[in-house]
Amino acid sequence: MTRKSENRGRAGVYASSVGAALLLTACLGAEVARAQAIMRTPTISVPSRTPTISPSIAPRVSPSIAARAVSVDRGPRTIAAIPHTTTSRVRPTPVLPYARYSPNLYPACTAPYRDAGGECLAQSSAGGQGSGKSGKKSAANGRRNNAPAAVNLRSFANEFVAEIDGALSLVEADELARRHGLTRIASEDFPLIGATFGLFRITDGRPYETVRREFAADGSVRSLQPNFRYVLQDQKSTPLSEGDPAQYALTKLRLPQAHTLAHGANVTVAVIDSGIDASHPELANSIADNFDALGSAEGPHVHGTGIAGAIVAHARLMGSAPEARIIAIRAFGGTAGGAESSSYVILRSLNHAAEHGAQIVNMSFAGPKDAVIERAIAATAARGLVLIAAAGNAGAKSPPLYPAANPNVIAVSATDQQDRLFTASNRGNHIAVAAPGVDIFLPAPDGKYQMTSGTSFSAAYVSGVAALLLERNHALKPEALRMTLARTARDLGSPGRDDLFGDGEADAFAAVMAVPADSATPVAAASGTTKREDAGKRREEPGIRAIEQPSLSSADDKSTISQADRPAAR
Repeated sequence: MTRKSENRGRAGVYASSVGAALLLTACLGAEVARAQAIMRTPTISVPSRTPTISPSIAPRVSPSIAARAVSVDRGPRTIAAIPHTTTSRVRPTPVLPYARYSPNLYPACTAPYRDAGGECLAQSSAGGQGSGKSGKKSAANGRRNNAPAAVNLRSFANEFVAEIDGALSLVEADELARRHGLTRIASEDFPLIGATFGLFRITDGRPYETVRREFAADGSVRSLQPNFRYVLQDQKSTPLSEGDPAQYALTKLRLPQAHTLAHGANVTVAVIDSGIDASHPELANSIADNFDALGSAEGPHVHGTGIAGAIVAHARLMGSAPEARIIAIRAFGGTAGGAESSSYVILRSLNHAAEHGAQIVNMSFAGPKDAVIERAIAATAARGLVLIAAAGNAGAKSPPLYPAANPNVIAVSATDQQDRLFTASNRGNHIAVAAPGVDIFLPAPDGKYQMTSGTSFSAAYVSGVAALLLERNHALKPEALRMTLARTARDLGSPGRDDLFGDGEADAFAAVMAVPADSATPVAAASGTTKREDAGKRREEPGIRAIEQPSLSSADDKSTISQADRPAAR
């Protein structure tokens, strides 16, 4: 083989090798290019990006989130079935299960005992702290926010009634208030309960509970509670009328017959109410004393004037005790259409009544259980005063209202002309007797007259009947007087005592006949009365307030009034 042919062979081999290399490179280059193109341009379809909600996890998705997931879907997939699937499992669950309930769904609660959401509130504790806790157990922290509003419904916002050290001067009492960011509105000694009380108000905007805890911990503070709210127990009166309509209550109570024996002379009745028009012809010469516990300059009010008239009216109308004397104590005021009062003002009123010779106290108002007022009522009863209160106009579903539900108080419900219970009247085993309280004709300010309804006026009638009994026997003890009213009452409703009428409708004539003048021992009920034969049995029944017959007089009894101490005859 020649050198030339050998060189041509080597060139052919080299060319073949280069060609093969180029072919391999071309193939590998195509694969790399295709792989990079796949990475730069994903082939995942849009529907694959649409989130799908599995029914098994739907309950964990909030309704609002589920709604947003559906609204942002832009994929071609039709998901109309998803809302149906999710909403059937994800339903809004209310955090406050009682927030929408009608107040009428609570069987033992009425408007004065509800918070803004309709939640039923329990009565205040025996300590008078007025926490405003719900009558039902709290189930969630969210419901705790209702507590401050609940307190405010039953009490005056940011106010405290505090028993303080009696040795403190007014300057020291003001300093005590300043230490706790409070303002002393008023303070005074109350001989009735042997204590000094003050009215204090939060002025620096701090939370009520915070201030309460700090103030109660001060060594100069003996007790502390909210300044509870009280309201008069009447319905809206009809427009005032000029005239003298027939008074069916006189016949129901047999007052004309009773007045042949007594008129309430030499008996003093304290009327804790709104302003009384002492210049009204029906009340002429009947107001023995005036005391404004509010320190206000308001004029006469329709409610107080009507209450006084039910007791002592003696011109065109007739009250139940036309010759009794009235201590007019203004404790309610502040609104044009109604009137309200507070724990501190009621305490001042009871103290004045006890300190100024009242023998009977008429309380035609109602509110929550109040530790300070309970204490004052116990002290008043211990002095031998007869305490009479309106049962309240909160209706059949209401819890007991105070002071009527206090065991020392004679609670009175209301009846109409057909002897039916007033529909708004409170019920309960604390009701002692009933009296007319529907469509009652009474005096009103400026020489006018009114027709009105409410347990307020039933209580006033019974206060007058009590005055007749005390005229007959000034030594009659409160429990003996209560028993006399109960034993001589005219039975209404179901036979025997019940929670609507108590022992029945008061019978003034029968009661007066049962207490002979200047007798130390009561005689049997008057002839023709409806004396109960089941009284002994009922006193032994649980849950019924026992009313035993005490002796009528005692040498050391505070209710005994000597002849020299009796008020002069009018």
